[in-house]
Amino acid sequence: MSSHHIVRDDQEPALIIANGAACNAELLGQLLEWSPLVVVLDSAIERVIELGIKVDVLLGDFDRGFDPEIYKTSQYPIEIVYTPDQDKTDLEKAFDYLIDKKIPAVNVVWATGKRADHTITNLTQIVRYRNLLKIVILDDHSKIFLLPNKFEKWYTERTPISLIPIGVVNGISSNNLKYELQDDTLTMGYRTGSSNSVAKDGIVTITHKNGDLLLMECID
Repeated sequence: MSSHHIVRDDQEPALIIANGAACNAELLGQLLEWSPLVVVLDSAIERVIELGIKVDVLLGDFDRGFDPEIYKTSQYPIEIVYTPDQDKTDLEKAFDYLIDKKIPAVNVVWATGKRADHTITNLTQIVRYRNLLKIVILDDHSKIFLLPNKFEKWYTERTPISLIPIGVVNGISSNNLKYELQDDTLTMGYRTGSSNSVAKDGIVTITHKNGDLLLMECID
């Protein structure tokens, strides 16, 4: 793994490394190459350093018994951000940090797998940041993001796509999916749009009237 990253321009997404299951080295390397800022949550710092990754920001409440100051030499220059608020997760605090820095977008890895409660929280809390920060969560099997009211993107035929409502989502319609939706309602825990797929090569259009709808581009 590269010990540093290069930046194409300031509009490239930042990268947050959380502390869930690790993704494959190829995915992580691709994200690192173009990230202008790498933020690591305190619980993952040792795992990250073992991979030889240069860290820009170490963030957390540092309640695990280590002194973050020890990384100021090996990771120089590094910003240490102490966030003691126990009413938010460290991932939420990292989102808040990026918003304060006026960074418009972020990719997040190591946010799924391991503990199910952490995975569910990490996936669902991104709805709070609509219109504040463009968030994409990635792992070896999925790319997950919150949909705007109208979404269009080109996909290849049979690309697996799941639509997951956070709460209730009304007025969902689609074009170019195997199982089309026409002014439908999806409800978490009752009816979701899991395991759909792209009908043919071309633009997929998904619209919804209200509610928070996640799209998951899946890799079987």
